[in-house]
Amino acid sequence: MSEADFDHPDIVLEPHGPMLVRGASTIRDAEGTLHRVERPVVALCRCDKSSRKPWCDGTHKVIPRR
Repeated sequence: MSEADFDHPDIVLEPHGPMLVRGASTIRDAEGTLHRVERPVVALCRCDKSSRKPWCDGTHKVIPRR
């Protein structure tokens, strides 16, 4: 089996922003709940302040950076 045999999503970590996931069909959150993905690219919260977890709602933009 080669690496080409695995179908996996692409992940991009945005500096001071969300994790962008392309090609996923589901996302499992920290509690183990599976969330169905219906868009080609989704943004996942990395600041832990989103009101729509696991999805990013842009809250990271108003949090002061350290």
